[in-house]
This record gives sequence, C-alpha cells and structure tokens, in this order.
Amino acid sequence: VQLQASGGGLVQAGGSLRLSCTASGRTFRSYVMAWWRQAPGKVREFVSANNWSGRGPYYADSVKGRFTMSGADDENTVFLQMNSLAPEDTAVYYCAASSSRPTIAQMRTTRQYQRWGQGTQVTVSS
Repeated sequence: VQLQASGGGLVQAGGSLRLSCTASGRTFRSYVMAWWRQAPGKVREFVSANNWSGRGPYYADSVKGRFTMSGADDENTVFLQMNSLAPEDTAVYYCAASSSRPTIAQMRTTRQYQRWGQGTQVTVSS
C-alpha cells in the first residue's frame, strides 16, 4: 500500500484542521492505520490508531477529546480531525499502515508500521 497524506497548514490556536491519508492498493481496513507526529528536535510521537475492530480508535492522552480519527471506504482514505489546536500540536504529521496485526499496546510503537506517508506540516500559531 502507498499512503498520501495531505491537509496540513497554518492555523491559529483554537482552530481546526482535517488531515487526510489516501491509501492506494488494498483497502485501508486491511491494515492497522495510525497517525504520528514529529516536532523539530523531538522523537516521532504516537497520535492515534485504529484496527477497525470497532473498539478503537485509540488516542494519545495529549490529543484525546480534541482529535478524531475516522475512515471513508468510498475514498479509501483515513482522516484526522483536529480541533482546539494548540501551539504544542505543531509538527509534521505522518500516516502509517501496519500489516503485522499489532496489539493495542504495540500500535504505539513505530516499528510496527511498514508503510509511511510522506508527512504533512501542521503549524499552530499562538
């Protein structure tokens, strides 16, 4: 599968953005899909993941209640709706896909993901 992320941009604190990750090839539901982010000088950080079992999505504590992950089958696209954005959300956001059926805990580790999108920059001004 190839992943194409888009939707980043510059927004003021308190604003919203919706990121998209379009998968080519197999349906995204064949994979555990996730969003990660990386701020300058920091390690890549888990944001959200979904194994499409009906129990997820799963979120990092820092975004819970503000971010929502979803998917659209007709577009073969996964979304990340980001509300109440804050300057600390500034980062390059990546979507990723795992075919190794990670556990809920493993979903929060980068090595479980075999495919990564190219990243989209999100900048939140104060």
